[in-house]
Amino acid sequence: MNFPQFWAKGDFKKFSCWGWSNHSLAEAQAVGRANAEKAMARYDANETVRRRYGYGSDRPLREPVLRELKAPNGDVTAVITRNAYGCQVLNTAQIMFVDVDLPESKESSGLGKLLKGLFGGAKPSPPTVGPDPAQTALLAKAGMVAARQPGWGWRVYRTRAGFRLLATHQLFDPANTAADPLFDELGADPLYQKLCKAQKCFRARLSPKPWRCKSGMPPVAWPWADAKQEQRFKEWETRYQGASRAFATCELVATLGNTQADAAIAPILALHDETTRVGSKLPLA
Repeated sequence: MNFPQFWAKGDFKKFSCWGWSNHSLAEAQAVGRANAEKAMARYDANETVRRRYGYGSDRPLREPVLRELKAPNGDVTAVITRNAYGCQVLNTAQIMFVDVDLPESKESSGLGKLLKGLFGGAKPSPPTVGPDPAQTALLAKAGMVAARQPGWGWRVYRTRAGFRLLATHQLFDPANTAADPLFDELGADPLYQKLCKAQKCFRARLSPKPWRCKSGMPPVAWPWADAKQEQRFKEWETRYQGASRAFATCELVATLGNTQADAAIAPILALHDETTRVGSKLPLA
């Protein structure tokens, strides 16, 4: 897993870039300056220079580690971090989560939001009769995977915008290509696949997204520039945590194949289900 402790900006001419280090702030600043020099060189060569790093880039994620989870032998098996929009995220070294997104609905698209703003919103669609087609399709894919591999086990969760699958029968290496066919067959988000390899871990969001709780985005980004920024974030976090209590992050919809979780996976499974409020019947966010 790749979550550097130290982050600092380094400057070179017109560019300012983040640098990172597991050893010191000074080393992070030196890396930042080197990144700024590279950006300036690309600019001088008329190459495209990214002003922001997107989800799934090969740069480490700038997320603080809030908690480490260790095996009995002392090895770190998972860490909980805070992402850019304030959610807690479970990062696992070898416990495989598969993230599957649904196509964006018309109502949640830019056009849908514009029409709602102009005309006060369309009449709600009648409730769907029968099983959810997307869920039925995903369960069929996951069922085929489980049927081909005796002893394999999967837990399938519904999230607000898609699905999450957890392999409970064995450990996987996120950097190994052995997981790629599974990701492809199950329809995993391609950016999520890329991120798993870059970060050397699998990821699962534990807490609701703040805008779905009407909490807005955090007012400042980590690392804090000073104590005042940190206080602003803590005030926002208190409001967000209060609002998020009315929501769950995911709900369990199926258990496929082997229902006995591997001994190394069981504690992380319990933490995931408790923190995401699986089974609470609360609205998903």
